[in-house]
Amino acid sequence: MAVEKFDIKELDVSKNVELTDDKLENGSKGQLIKLAGQLRDRRNELNQMASERASRRDELNAKTREKVDEAQEHREKRDELNEQVQEHKQKRNELNAEANELFDKVEQMKQDLELDDGKDLEELKEEIEQLEFRQQTEVLSTEDERELIEKIEKKREQYREKKEKVEDSGELEELVEEAEAVRSEASKHHQKVTELADKAQEHHNKMIEAYREADDIRDRADEMHELFVEAQEAADRHHEDFVRVQKRLRELDKKEEKQRKDSRAEQREAAKKEAEEIYQKFKEGETLDTEDLMKLQKTGLL
Repeated sequence: MAVEKFDIKELDVSKNVELTDDKLENGSKGQLIKLAGQLRDRRNELNQMASERASRRDELNAKTREKVDEAQEHREKRDELNEQVQEHKQKRNELNAEANELFDKVEQMKQDLELDDGKDLEELKEEIEQLEFRQQTEVLSTEDERELIEKIEKKREQYREKKEKVEDSGELEELVEEAEAVRSEASKHHQKVTELADKAQEHHNKMIEAYREADDIRDRADEMHELFVEAQEAADRHHEDFVRVQKRLRELDKKEEKQRKDSRAEQREAAKKEAEEIYQKFKEGETLDTEDLMKLQKTGLL
Protein backbone atom coordinates (compact mmCIF):
# COMPACT_ATOMS: atom_id res chain seq x y z
CA MET A 1 0.00 0.00 0.00
CA ALA A 2 1.43 3.35 -1.00
CA VAL A 3 1.32 6.13 1.57
CA GLU A 4 -1.06 8.85 0.47
CA LYS A 5 0.66 12.02 -0.57
CA PHE A 6 -1.12 15.24 0.31
CA ASP A 7 -0.92 18.33 -1.84
CA ILE A 8 0.64 20.61 0.74
CA LYS A 9 1.61 24.12 -0.26
CA GLU A 10 5.12 24.99 0.80
CA LEU A 11 5.62 27.86 3.20
CA ASP A 12 6.96 30.78 1.17
CA VAL A 13 9.15 32.65 3.65
CA SER A 14 9.45 35.56 1.24
CA LYS A 15 5.83 36.42 2.12
CA ASN A 16 6.61 36.69 5.81
CA VAL A 17 6.40 40.18 7.31
CA GLU A 18 9.44 41.35 9.23
CA LEU A 19 9.18 43.77 12.16
CA THR A 20 12.39 45.51 13.22
CA ASP A 21 12.85 47.58 16.35
CA ASP A 22 13.51 50.61 14.15
CA LYS A 23 10.16 50.19 12.34
CA LEU A 24 8.38 49.71 15.64
CA GLU A 25 9.92 52.72 17.43
CA ASN A 26 10.34 55.17 14.59
CA GLY A 27 7.62 54.23 12.11
CA SER A 28 4.77 56.68 11.64
CA LYS A 29 1.28 55.83 12.77
CA GLY A 30 0.20 55.31 9.19
CA GLN A 31 3.14 53.04 8.51
CA LEU A 32 2.42 51.05 11.69
CA ILE A 33 -1.27 50.69 10.82
CA LYS A 34 -0.31 49.31 7.42
CA LEU A 35 2.28 47.03 9.02
CA ALA A 36 -0.27 45.76 11.53
CA GLY A 37 -2.62 44.87 8.68
CA GLN A 38 0.12 43.00 6.87
CA LEU A 39 1.08 41.09 10.03
CA ARG A 40 -2.56 40.23 10.72
CA ASP A 41 -3.21 38.99 7.18
CA ARG A 42 -0.02 36.91 7.11
CA ARG A 43 -0.79 35.51 10.55
CA ASN A 44 -4.26 34.44 9.42
CA GLU A 45 -2.83 32.88 6.28
CA LEU A 46 -0.24 30.96 8.29
CA ASN A 47 -2.85 29.84 10.84
CA GLN A 48 -4.96 28.49 7.98
CA MET A 49 -1.94 26.68 6.61
CA ALA A 50 -1.13 25.26 10.05
CA SER A 51 -4.74 24.12 10.44
CA GLU A 52 -4.67 22.29 7.09
CA ARG A 53 -1.41 20.58 7.99
CA ALA A 54 -2.72 19.61 11.43
CA SER A 55 -5.83 18.15 9.79
CA ARG A 56 -3.76 16.05 7.41
CA ARG A 57 -1.45 14.97 10.23
CA ASP A 58 -4.48 13.82 12.24
CA GLU A 59 -5.81 11.92 9.23
CA LEU A 60 -2.48 10.14 8.86
CA ASN A 61 -2.34 9.35 12.57
CA ALA A 62 -5.85 7.90 12.33
CA LYS A 63 -4.77 5.72 9.40
CA THR A 64 -1.73 4.65 11.39
CA ARG A 65 -3.98 3.51 14.23
CA GLU A 66 -6.20 1.66 11.72
CA LYS A 67 -3.20 -0.21 10.35
CA VAL A 68 -1.92 -1.04 13.84
CA ASP A 69 -5.38 -2.36 14.76
CA GLU A 70 -5.41 -4.41 11.56
CA ALA A 71 -1.98 -5.82 12.40
CA GLN A 72 -3.18 -6.69 15.91
CA GLU A 73 -6.18 -8.54 14.47
CA HIS A 74 -3.86 -10.62 12.27
CA ARG A 75 -1.56 -11.24 15.25
CA GLU A 76 -4.46 -12.50 17.37
CA LYS A 77 -5.72 -14.73 14.54
CA ARG A 78 -2.20 -16.06 13.93
CA ASP A 79 -1.73 -16.87 17.62
CA GLU A 80 -5.14 -18.53 17.75
CA LEU A 81 -4.30 -20.70 14.73
CA ASN A 82 -0.87 -21.56 16.16
CA GLU A 83 -2.56 -22.78 19.34
CA GLN A 84 -4.76 -25.03 17.20
CA VAL A 85 -1.66 -26.23 15.34
CA GLN A 86 -0.07 -27.25 18.64
CA GLU A 87 -3.24 -29.04 19.73
CA HIS A 88 -3.40 -31.05 16.49
CA LYS A 89 0.34 -31.75 16.63
CA GLN A 90 -0.01 -33.14 20.12
CA LYS A 91 -2.98 -35.29 19.10
CA ARG A 92 -1.17 -36.45 15.94
CA ASN A 93 1.92 -37.44 17.92
CA GLU A 94 -0.17 -39.28 20.51
CA LEU A 95 -2.02 -41.21 17.78
CA ASN A 96 1.20 -42.02 15.92
CA ALA A 97 2.70 -43.36 19.12
CA GLU A 98 -0.42 -45.45 19.69
CA ALA A 99 -0.33 -46.73 16.08
CA ASN A 100 3.35 -47.64 16.42
CA GLU A 101 2.57 -49.67 19.52
CA LEU A 102 -0.25 -51.48 17.70
CA PHE A 103 1.94 -52.25 14.66
CA ASP A 104 4.63 -53.55 16.99
CA LYS A 105 2.01 -55.92 18.45
CA VAL A 106 1.04 -56.96 14.92
CA GLU A 107 4.65 -57.84 14.10
CA GLN A 108 5.01 -59.73 17.36
CA MET A 109 1.80 -61.67 16.69
CA LYS A 110 2.99 -62.52 13.18
CA GLN A 111 6.20 -63.88 14.62
CA ASP A 112 4.28 -65.86 17.21
CA LEU A 113 2.06 -67.35 14.45
CA GLU A 114 5.10 -67.83 12.16
CA LEU A 115 3.12 -66.22 9.35
CA ASP A 116 6.20 -64.53 8.03
CA ASP A 117 8.15 -67.80 7.70
CA GLY A 118 8.13 -69.86 4.53
CA LYS A 119 5.67 -69.65 1.67
CA ASP A 120 2.04 -68.53 1.68
CA LEU A 121 -0.94 -70.86 1.12
CA GLU A 122 -1.28 -70.15 -2.57
CA GLU A 123 2.35 -70.96 -3.25
CA LEU A 124 2.15 -74.20 -1.25
CA LYS A 125 -1.07 -75.22 -3.02
CA GLU A 126 0.50 -74.57 -6.42
CA GLU A 127 3.58 -76.64 -5.52
CA ILE A 128 1.40 -79.54 -4.35
CA GLU A 129 -0.58 -79.45 -7.60
CA GLN A 130 2.62 -79.47 -9.65
CA LEU A 131 3.95 -82.48 -7.71
CA GLU A 132 0.66 -84.35 -8.08
CA PHE A 133 0.63 -83.62 -11.84
CA ARG A 134 4.14 -85.01 -12.10
CA GLN A 135 3.11 -88.15 -10.20
CA GLN A 136 0.21 -88.66 -12.58
CA THR A 137 2.01 -88.01 -15.85
CA GLU A 138 5.58 -89.20 -15.40
CA VAL A 139 6.81 -92.77 -15.38
CA LEU A 140 8.91 -93.10 -12.23
CA SER A 141 10.85 -95.83 -10.60
CA THR A 142 9.53 -97.28 -7.38
CA GLU A 143 12.11 -95.41 -5.37
CA ASP A 144 11.50 -92.07 -7.15
CA GLU A 145 7.74 -92.42 -6.80
CA ARG A 146 8.08 -93.17 -3.09
CA GLU A 147 10.22 -90.07 -2.62
CA LEU A 148 7.71 -87.98 -4.60
CA ILE A 149 4.80 -89.25 -2.51
CA GLU A 150 6.68 -88.39 0.69
CA LYS A 151 7.40 -84.92 -0.67
CA ILE A 152 3.73 -84.41 -1.57
CA GLU A 153 2.65 -85.49 1.92
CA LYS A 154 5.18 -83.15 3.50
CA LYS A 155 3.88 -80.22 1.43
CA ARG A 156 0.31 -81.13 2.32
CA GLU A 157 1.22 -81.13 6.01
CA GLN A 158 2.85 -77.70 5.63
CA TYR A 159 -0.28 -76.47 3.89
CA ARG A 160 -2.56 -77.77 6.67
CA GLU A 161 -0.43 -76.20 9.42
CA LYS A 162 -0.19 -72.86 7.60
CA LYS A 163 -3.95 -72.87 6.93
CA GLU A 164 -4.71 -73.54 10.60
CA LYS A 165 -2.49 -70.65 11.64
CA VAL A 166 -4.16 -68.31 9.14
CA GLU A 167 -7.60 -69.39 10.28
CA ASP A 168 -6.55 -68.70 13.88
CA SER A 169 -5.29 -65.20 12.98
CA GLY A 170 -8.64 -63.34 13.12
CA GLU A 171 -7.38 -61.37 16.14
CA LEU A 172 -4.36 -60.32 14.09
CA GLU A 173 -6.56 -58.91 11.34
CA GLU A 174 -8.57 -56.93 13.88
CA LEU A 175 -5.33 -55.59 15.37
CA VAL A 176 -4.09 -54.57 11.91
CA GLU A 177 -7.39 -52.79 11.19
CA GLU A 178 -7.22 -50.96 14.52
CA ALA A 179 -3.60 -49.90 13.92
CA GLU A 180 -4.42 -48.66 10.42
CA ALA A 181 -7.46 -46.77 11.72
CA VAL A 182 -5.36 -45.03 14.38
CA ARG A 183 -2.70 -44.19 11.78
CA SER A 184 -5.42 -42.78 9.49
CA GLU A 185 -6.73 -40.58 12.32
CA ALA A 186 -3.18 -39.36 12.96
CA SER A 187 -2.89 -38.47 9.27
CA LYS A 188 -6.05 -36.39 9.50
CA HIS A 189 -4.55 -34.41 12.38
CA HIS A 190 -1.33 -33.99 10.41
CA GLN A 191 -3.33 -32.60 7.50
CA LYS A 192 -5.00 -30.12 9.89
CA VAL A 193 -1.56 -29.14 11.18
CA THR A 194 -0.46 -28.32 7.64
CA GLU A 195 -3.65 -26.42 6.76
CA LEU A 196 -3.70 -24.38 9.97
CA ALA A 197 0.03 -23.67 9.81
CA ASP A 198 -0.41 -22.30 6.28
CA LYS A 199 -3.27 -20.05 7.42
CA ALA A 200 -1.26 -18.90 10.43
CA GLN A 201 1.63 -17.99 8.12
CA GLU A 202 -0.76 -15.99 5.91
CA HIS A 203 -1.93 -13.96 8.91
CA HIS A 204 1.68 -13.54 10.05
CA ASN A 205 2.64 -12.15 6.63
CA LYS A 206 -0.37 -9.82 6.64
CA MET A 207 0.53 -8.67 10.16
CA ILE A 208 4.09 -7.83 9.08
CA GLU A 209 2.77 -5.95 6.03
CA ALA A 210 0.25 -3.99 8.13
CA TYR A 211 2.96 -2.99 10.62
CA ARG A 212 5.21 -1.90 7.74
CA GLU A 213 2.44 0.22 6.27
CA ALA A 214 1.72 1.68 9.72
CA ASP A 215 5.40 2.67 10.02
CA ASP A 216 5.34 4.31 6.59
CA ILE A 217 2.18 6.27 7.39
CA ARG A 218 3.53 7.24 10.82
CA ASP A 219 6.69 8.61 9.17
CA ARG A 220 4.49 10.68 6.85
CA ALA A 221 2.46 11.90 9.84
CA ASP A 222 5.69 12.92 11.61
CA GLU A 223 6.74 14.87 8.52
CA MET A 224 3.34 16.55 8.41
CA HIS A 225 3.64 17.44 12.09
CA GLU A 226 6.97 19.12 11.41
CA LEU A 227 5.31 21.12 8.62
CA PHE A 228 2.49 22.03 11.00
CA VAL A 229 4.98 23.25 13.63
CA GLU A 230 6.79 25.26 10.95
CA ALA A 231 3.58 27.08 9.94
CA GLN A 232 2.30 27.45 13.51
CA GLU A 233 5.54 28.94 14.81
CA ALA A 234 5.60 31.40 11.91
CA ALA A 235 1.95 32.30 12.63
CA ASP A 236 2.70 32.75 16.34
CA ARG A 237 5.64 35.01 15.53
CA HIS A 238 3.47 37.15 13.27
CA HIS A 239 0.81 37.31 15.98
CA GLU A 240 3.34 38.42 18.57
CA ASP A 241 4.63 41.11 16.22
CA PHE A 242 1.04 42.15 15.46
CA VAL A 243 0.39 42.53 19.20
CA ARG A 244 3.58 44.59 19.57
CA VAL A 245 2.50 46.93 16.78
CA GLN A 246 -0.99 47.24 18.28
CA LYS A 247 0.57 48.11 21.62
CA ARG A 248 2.77 50.71 19.94
CA LEU A 249 -0.26 52.20 18.18
CA ARG A 250 -2.08 52.48 21.50
CA GLU A 251 0.96 54.24 22.93
CA LEU A 252 0.91 56.65 20.01
CA ASP A 253 -2.84 57.19 20.46
CA LYS A 254 -2.29 58.02 24.12
CA LYS A 255 0.54 60.33 23.22
CA GLU A 256 -1.60 62.13 20.63
CA GLU A 257 -4.48 62.39 23.09
CA LYS A 258 -2.16 63.89 25.68
CA GLN A 259 -0.85 66.32 23.14
CA ARG A 260 -4.41 67.33 22.23
CA LYS A 261 -5.29 67.79 25.89
CA ASP A 262 -2.17 69.82 26.52
CA SER A 263 -2.91 71.92 23.45
CA ARG A 264 -6.50 72.58 24.58
CA ALA A 265 -5.29 73.47 28.06
CA GLU A 266 -2.76 75.89 26.62
CA GLN A 267 -5.48 77.41 24.43
CA ARG A 268 -7.82 77.79 27.42
CA GLU A 269 -5.05 79.37 29.47
CA ALA A 270 -4.18 81.82 26.70
CA ALA A 271 -7.87 82.70 26.23
CA LYS A 272 -8.30 83.21 29.93
CA LYS A 273 -5.28 85.47 30.08
CA GLU A 274 -6.49 87.47 27.11
CA ALA A 275 -9.98 87.77 28.65
CA GLU A 276 -8.54 89.01 31.90
CA GLU A 277 -6.62 91.67 30.06
CA ILE A 278 -9.81 92.73 28.23
CA TYR A 279 -11.74 92.75 31.47
CA GLN A 280 -9.12 94.97 33.03
CA LYS A 281 -9.52 97.41 30.16
CA PHE A 282 -13.28 97.27 30.65
CA LYS A 283 -12.91 98.13 34.30
CA GLU A 284 -10.69 101.01 33.36
CA GLY A 285 -13.52 102.42 31.24
CA GLU A 286 -12.38 101.43 27.80
CA THR A 287 -15.05 100.68 25.27
CA LEU A 288 -15.19 96.97 24.18
CA ASP A 289 -16.15 95.78 20.76
CA THR A 290 -18.39 92.79 20.10
CA GLU A 291 -15.46 90.36 19.71
CA ASP A 292 -14.04 91.40 23.08
CA LEU A 293 -17.44 90.92 24.71
CA MET A 294 -17.72 87.38 23.26
CA LYS A 295 -14.29 86.49 24.64
CA LEU A 296 -15.36 87.67 28.08
CA GLN A 297 -18.52 85.60 27.88
CA LYS A 298 -16.58 82.46 26.90
CA THR A 299 -14.33 82.74 29.92
CA GLY A 300 -17.21 83.60 32.26
CA LEU A 301 -15.94 87.03 33.14
CA LEU A 302 -19.03 88.74 31.81
